Amino acid sequence: MHSVATVLFLVVLATAVATGARRWRIPAPSLLVVAGLVVGTLPGVPDVHVTPEVIGTVVLPPLLYASAEELSGRDLKAVWRPVTVLAVGLVLFSAAAVAAVASLLTPLPLSGAFVLGAVLASTDPVAVTALGRRLALPPRIQVLVQAESLFNDATSLVLFRVAVSVAAASGVVTWQAAGGQFLTLAGGGGLVGLAVAGAVALIRRRTVDPVLETVIALVTPYAAYVLAEAAGTSGVTAVVVSGVVLGSRGHRLTTAPIRLQLHAVYGTVVFLLESVVFSLIGLELPSLIRALTDADRLWPVQAAALAVVLMTVRMLWVFPLSAVLHRKQAAGTPSWRVAAVASWAGTRGVMPLAAALSIPLATDGGTGFPQRGVILVLTTSVVVITLVAQGFTLAPLVRRSGIALEPDHTRREETEARHQVVLAGLRHLEQMADLEAVPDILVVRLRREMTTRLDLTRQLLDEDDPVESMAATYRQLRRDVIAVEAAELQRLHDDHLISDTTRRRLQRSLDLEETRLADS
Repeated sequence: MHSVATVLFLVVLATAVATGARRWRIPAPSLLVVAGLVVGTLPGVPDVHVTPEVIGTVVLPPLLYASAEELSGRDLKAVWRPVTVLAVGLVLFSAAAVAAVASLLTPLPLSGAFVLGAVLASTDPVAVTALGRRLALPPRIQVLVQAESLFNDATSLVLFRVAVSVAAASGVVTWQAAGGQFLTLAGGGGLVGLAVAGAVALIRRRTVDPVLETVIALVTPYAAYVLAEAAGTSGVTAVVVSGVVLGSRGHRLTTAPIRLQLHAVYGTVVFLLESVVFSLIGLELPSLIRALTDADRLWPVQAAALAVVLMTVRMLWVFPLSAVLHRKQAAGTPSWRVAAVASWAGTRGVMPLAAALSIPLATDGGTGFPQRGVILVLTTSVVVITLVAQGFTLAPLVRRSGIALEPDHTRREETEARHQVVLAGLRHLEQMADLEAVPDILVVRLRREMTTRLDLTRQLLDEDDPVESMAATYRQLRRDVIAVEAAELQRLHDDHLISDTTRRRLQRSLDLEETRLADS
């Protein structure tokens, strides 16, 4: 009962904080961590502990899958070289740097320091994706940081599994064995992810039930993760690969109503998981600190040093990489703006925390895992430092760099695309009318609607100030009409002139149209 009450409290806290973050236009992950930290230090708040199985099996798969599904395969091909360098080379170098510093500054043995390095080596796709979308980064930079955060999570978590297995078995790092296991886990996980994506695609093509389609979408990341783990490969890699493959083909597998439902349901699930885990980061830190011994009281200095090491190492990799890529693509002096934003976007978050919590309690010999409490405290502290320091300052850095897309640019690009789409639809309609394949009254009605949409996009493209446009006036007018229609529908129901089933169906049609207006 205590666990249920804690979860409900976290959901309420996360929802309230996330709502405030949107209103105040500040990063929700950073604010959630701060809120959890404040609540965790209040007197009378019980200690919060999460089992590794819950984080590793319940939380990780859907969060990884949701981030991977948003990544376009086409865009990934355009940035695969720098993503590979960062997702593999930077992760390995970061893990080695953290392990070296941790072995010098902390009481961790070399095996434990290597585990800590593997945990902290990756950035967080959840925070990076959310921040990048809110800051209107250029598409190439957004794809770069998002893809890197996804695939470096897969790399670091595979590396983490290797490090934990070595530490739990003997406490000695054998680089040859670790490298072979790394390749086995990553390659096998990718194959399992491809197989799951293929099977799910076949099933979804033959599914027309929205409820069943939603269940399949929710089960897919867990299926990929569990099957890969059962096969002795990386569940994380399997989830990422299946998410990228299915995300690129999702629009061909389902109908529009099912996609709307999937978007709403999956968005809700991911929001709850993200919010609860970010809150846990701050909420669990005070209890972890209280469990430390007097010999570990230097943890604040150690955590700050490790955070500085991670930030410095990332800059040492990103700035030279940016210069090399710029030299290959264009002449002139490379801009510091892109490299600075890409460097500072490397926040840590959900995935490192989930990995740290999944560290086993005991080694294969039955003894306690060496300095597990210290690893948890340092991991959580570094996550908090990066989420707060980098999360709250990334937006000012982007504004100062001037690389964010202007609203007028994105709005005009979208309007031009809508204009071309409507023209294509009108051309097809005229062909159908010439063939006399449909009744004239339907052609006239549809042509009138599409012509209105075409006039609106043309007006929007011709105006100097697209904000105060006829399109905006039209949308507001249509919303007012929908509100009147909804009120009349409710009156008909209240007067017992229509059934509740009819009211629900017509109300859904109005809701869908209002949703389309909000997205247009």
